[in-house]
Amino acid sequence: MKLASGRLAKGMLVFALLLLLVPSLAHAYLDPGTGSYVMQLLIGSLLGGLFALGMFWRRVKASIERIFRRGSSGDVSR
Repeated sequence: MKLASGRLAKGMLVFALLLLLVPSLAHAYLDPGTGSYVMQLLIGSLLGGLFALGMFWRRVKASIERIFRRGSSGDVSR
């Protein structure tokens, strides 16, 4: 019984993969403006992410500098 169910599972997997690999007709049209829009979205997302990462890094760097500045100013004796 195990052999038959294993064969069935493998057969279903092969069938599912074949369905994914065989192209089907798509009655759709993507004009050149769509590609341009997608590029704008990708570039905007990348630049926005870099900006957010830079702002986060500045805050982390400033807080670390404050910690070390406090520690060094307390050690100086007058």
